[in-house]
Amino acid sequence: MLKLYNAGTSVCSVKARIGLAEKGLAWEDELLVLPNGDQYKPAYLKLNPNGVVPTLVDGDTVVIESSVILQYIDAFFDGPQLMPQGKALQAETLVWLLRCVEIHQAINTMSFATANRERILNSKSPAEIDALIAAMPNPRLAAKRRDLIENGSDSAHLEADFYVLKRVFDDMNTALSTREWMNGDSFGMTDIALLAYIDRLDRIAMSGMWESRTPRIGAWLDAGRARPSYSRALDSYVSSQEHAKSRSVGERFWPDIGARWSAFLAA
Repeated sequence: MLKLYNAGTSVCSVKARIGLAEKGLAWEDELLVLPNGDQYKPAYLKLNPNGVVPTLVDGDTVVIESSVILQYIDAFFDGPQLMPQGKALQAETLVWLLRCVEIHQAINTMSFATANRERILNSKSPAEIDALIAAMPNPRLAAKRRDLIENGSDSAHLEADFYVLKRVFDDMNTALSTREWMNGDSFGMTDIALLAYIDRLDRIAMSGMWESRTPRIGAWLDAGRARPSYSRALDSYVSSQEHAKSRSVGERFWPDIGARWSAFLAA
């Protein structure tokens, strides 16, 4: 059986779980506790030297990076085809999968400037936070993490990533003006790749970033959440209490972040 090393609230883990569920595949969970640094332990780093989740193990084959996992399961397992039909849509999907690298960093910024930051500060001592950051394999990402934890929504990373998010919202809204799903006529790989990211922003109360300017995203998000694969990927992993805490924190930050977002758009 497939084994998925993942974490409950991790957006990339959610992305992989939605893909597995859409393919109708069974998998065994190996759940990591990211705030405890499970992803930096030597045994896990042998599987995934980047020290991130998810990692898919298929026999002797180890697959890292959530977008690669989606392509892997679509290519080598039976089930509904996730990649859309037609050259143009397939090319568009591949571009979106590449864009997920910068999209993920933007979502990471918004998360660690708000809900994740508060959770860490409330549960870890300064020494424990220093140890977690020191264990991160990538020095650039470690420096970013430290900046977000120290500065929160005042971090310069926010406005740098506003550019990424504006393009995502604009491009999604344009695509959804001519079709029901990002993947075309049916839900598929592009939708799976993006759903966890937009879902995270909504769950930390950042939906004001798209509701008025790019409103088609809201209907698309609701439709994606209505699918059985979404429930399979979220409901047994993240409690309603955890969701409520994240939203409550985000709501406190939104007035400031929303004002900066509006100023960014007006500039």
